[in-house]
Amino acid sequence: MRTLVRLVGLVAPAPAVAAGLVAVLVGVTSSAAIVFTAAEAAGASSGQTASWMLALGVGMAVTCVGLSLRHRAPIVTAWSTPGAALLAVGLDGVTMAQAVGAFLFSAALITLSGVTGWFERVMDHVPVPLAAGLLAGVLLQFGMGLFTSMEDDFAVVFTMFAAYLLSRRWLPRYAVILSLVAGGVAAALRGTLDLGGVTPSLARPVFVAPEFSWQVLVSVGLPLFVVTMASQNLPGVAVLRGDGYRVPISPVIGWTGATNLVLAPFGCFGMNLAAITAAICTGPQAHPDRERRYLAGVWAGVFYLCVGVFGATVASLLAALPPPLILGIAGLGLLGTIGGSLASALGDERSREAAVVTFLATASGFTLFGVGSAFWGLLAGALTLAVTRSWRRSRHTASGGGAGQDTEDAREADETAEAVRGEGGGAREAAGTPATPIRTADGAHETGGTGQAGEDGTTTEAQGPGDPGADSRSARG
Repeated sequence: MRTLVRLVGLVAPAPAVAAGLVAVLVGVTSSAAIVFTAAEAAGASSGQTASWMLALGVGMAVTCVGLSLRHRAPIVTAWSTPGAALLAVGLDGVTMAQAVGAFLFSAALITLSGVTGWFERVMDHVPVPLAAGLLAGVLLQFGMGLFTSMEDDFAVVFTMFAAYLLSRRWLPRYAVILSLVAGGVAAALRGTLDLGGVTPSLARPVFVAPEFSWQVLVSVGLPLFVVTMASQNLPGVAVLRGDGYRVPISPVIGWTGATNLVLAPFGCFGMNLAAITAAICTGPQAHPDRERRYLAGVWAGVFYLCVGVFGATVASLLAALPPPLILGIAGLGLLGTIGGSLASALGDERSREAAVVTFLATASGFTLFGVGSAFWGLLAGALTLAVTRSWRRSRHTASGGGAGQDTEDAREADETAEAVRGEGGGAREAAGTPATPIRTADGAHETGGTGQAGEDGTTTEAQGPGDPGADSRSARG
C-alpha cells in the first residue's frame, strides 16, 4: 500500500495535477465558445462540431503528453484562439470542405516552419527582457481579472482569494487547487453553480474530404497561419524561455504542425504552443521542483483528452460554471508567473525602457492587419531597444570618447546582448533556476545574474564564487 501511495505521489503530484486541470479549465472556458462559433460559420452539424472538439482534444493530448515527456519540460499546446476568432468571421460562405483545405494549408506552413528552423532562429535573437515583457503583457488582463471579477460576484472571488492567501501561508503547494475548491463551494452555496444540466456523451470523429480553393487559401489559410505563429507561438516560446526551459523550438513547432496536419480533416483547425495556460504549468505553483513540472504538462494533456472525448458535453458544462470563478482562478494561478516576468523584464536598466514598451503595447490588445498585440508589442520593444542603444552610442562618440574606449564599450555591448538573449541569469533566477556563467570584459567568468544598480547609475554584477580576487565589476549604462 505504501508503495502504491509513493508511486501515485511520483506520477501524479497534487500541484502538477491541479496546474494541469486549471490550465485546461482556463483554456476551454475562455475560448471554446469561439470554436463553436467558428464551426457554425462553416456550416458544421452538431456531429461535426463535436468532431472538432474531439480532434482538437486528441491533438492537444498527444502533443502535451508526448512533448512534455520527450523534453522533460511542461510543454502545453492549445488550439489557436485568434485563429478561431478569424475563422468565425472568415468562414462565412465557405463550405466545410474548403475550410478543411484551409486548415491543411495552414498546418503545412506551420510544419514547414518547424522543419526549416526559421522561427527558432528568429526567437534566438529576441532579448530575454523583451520576451518577459511580452509575457507579462499577455497575462496582465488575467491578473486584473482576479479583481475586476469581484464586481460581479464578490463573495465567490474573495473567498477564493482568501483561501489562496491562507494556503500560501500554510499549504503553498496546494494554494491554487484549494482556492478552486473554495470558490466552487461558495458558488454552489450561492446557487450560481448548477451541474444538473450536464449530461455526458461521447464524441465521434467525422471525416471531411478537403477541397482546395486558392481564394479560401489566401483569405483564410494564410491569415490563420500568420496569427497562429505571431499571436500564439511567439508568446508560447516566451513563456518557456521566461521560466528557463530552453527546449528545441523547431522540433516542437514541427510536431504541432504535423499533428494538426493529420487531424485537420476531422476539424483540428489550428494548434500551437500555449501561452497563458502554459504559464500556469511552468511556474512554481505547478511543482516546487522545476525538474518535475513537466508532469503538469502531461496532466494537462490527459485532461484535454477528456475534453475531446466528451466534446459534446463541453457546451453545457461551460454554461454551468460562473464566469467570475473562471476569471478568479486564472488570475490566482498566474500571480507568480506575472511577478517573475516583470522582475525579469525590468531587471536590466539598459533594456528596461524597451521592456516597458513591449509590456504596454502587448497589454493594450492592439490589433493591426489581423495580427494581435503580441507581435506588435515585440516589434515596438525591439525598435525601442535598437534606437535607444544607437542614441547612447552616438552620444558617447560625440562626447569625445577615445578609440580604445569605443572598443571597450562595443565589447561590453556585445556581452550585454549575449547575456540578454538568454545566456545570462536574470530570467532564470526569476524562475528559481541557476544562473549561467557570463563572460566579463576581462575574460573571467562570473555566476552573476541580474545586477544591482549603484548610486552612480552603473550596474554591478554579483561576484562569482570562482572569482575571489574582485569585489565587483561594473558595466557602463
